[in-house]
Amino acid sequence: HHGTLRTISITMSDNSTIIEPLSDGTQQQQPSSTTNQLNGGGTNNYLIQVSDKLPSHQEIQKFLTASNCGAISTFTGITRDNFAGKTVTSLSYEGYTPMAIKELTNLCRDAQRKYPNVARMVAVHILGDCPVGEASVVVGSSSPHRREAIACTEFLIDELKGRVPIWKKEIYEGDEQSVWKENVEWKDGRRRRVMVKEES
Repeated sequence: HHGTLRTISITMSDNSTIIEPLSDGTQQQQPSSTTNQLNGGGTNNYLIQVSDKLPSHQEIQKFLTASNCGAISTFTGITRDNFAGKTVTSLSYEGYTPMAIKELTNLCRDAQRKYPNVARMVAVHILGDCPVGEASVVVGSSSPHRREAIACTEFLIDELKGRVPIWKKEIYEGDEQSVWKENVEWKDGRRRRVMVKEES
């Protein structure tokens, strides 16, 4: 059972946002402008979020829009209704939020080094329940030309699956047991493939 996650929002310059759930229900002061810049290194061009609610498509598109960019590429992961012949009714995600945010930030920095012409990036993941048909993860990037944006977005989702400590639980229809799965490759703080890719 997942209760409602209380969140705080740390707004970076240029409308970039990092959101973390509070460990309890206590009030927390808004971070100072100095705290907002702790990550530094261009994080004002990243929209990073781990929360019980994803930004809207419009919010993501608006963030990725830049006057010097002619291309925006995004990937959205959706909960599907089946796995290995079983009917899936929903997924539930859990993760260690501070580490997940740190890894997402490092991932965006790595992508920036690999694709230096990319202007802005989005990497957001849901925590809690995610019904069939709903989005659980969105990554995206913008660049002057399409090829780099598309390649960067593919890099973001592939690496996110292997690096970010978020686990998913598949809830099946009927009396079949629910199964917790590590998010592809996260194991004891190391990158490791723990799920075998199904042959198409």
